[in-house]
Amino acid sequence: MTRLHLLGAAALLSLSTAASASSFFVTTDMIVDAIDATSDVTSGLTNSVRDDKIVLAARDDAASFVASEGSIRGVRLEAALDRIRVLRPQLQATDTQLAQAILSL
Repeated sequence: MTRLHLLGAAALLSLSTAASASSFFVTTDMIVDAIDATSDVTSGLTNSVRDDKIVLAARDDAASFVASEGSIRGVRLEAALDRIRVLRPQLQATDTQLAQAILSL
């Protein structure tokens, strides 16, 4: 009976370890992809809007937007997003990517 319990525990442990490892890799890949996308947007933004007062004034709103996963959209952030899209119409980025880029300025 003890041997059966030990074998069962070992099987459960190996299964949970494999699940945790694959979950870790998926999560890591998602984070790396998000950082890569944000760095692409940031590099596209830094040259044209680094000193833009409208964009710089939106940092607090951008932080709230990112922290709330898009639920909080401040007036300054909306103005900055509009300004960025006017200055850089070729830039294809989501609001979240632009907000993260504003935070990195």
